[in-house]
Amino acid sequence: MKEHVSWVIELAVKPGRLDSFKELMEEMVAGTSNEPETLNYEWYISGDDGTVHIFEKYANSEAMITHVNGFMDKWAGRFMDCVDPTRFTVYGDPSEAARELLAELVVQYLAPWGGYPR
Repeated sequence: MKEHVSWVIELAVKPGRLDSFKELMEEMVAGTSNEPETLNYEWYISGDDGTVHIFEKYANSEAMITHVNGFMDKWAGRFMDCVDPTRFTVYGDPSEAARELLAELVVQYLAPWGGYPR
């Protein structure tokens, strides 16, 4: 549990952008499936198609950095054209380098406190 880094990001879909965002989601899911240390990459949408949650879990901070750098290179511009982030919660103890990648975002960090992963 100590090395894992995970997050949930909540997004508001911009009006008229759902179809474009769905296409982008499919592209991102396919691309991310090639990242061996991305342990979870799950997208959820509300019944009114207005809110999306993405749950991501990485084996460690280095895997998270690899993913974020790939996201920035391939998808960030189109992603932000489709959605507005409303909440971003990071779980675990990401490295300083990992935190620096997220520094421009409003992020709440929650450190491990108890429990166990399977």
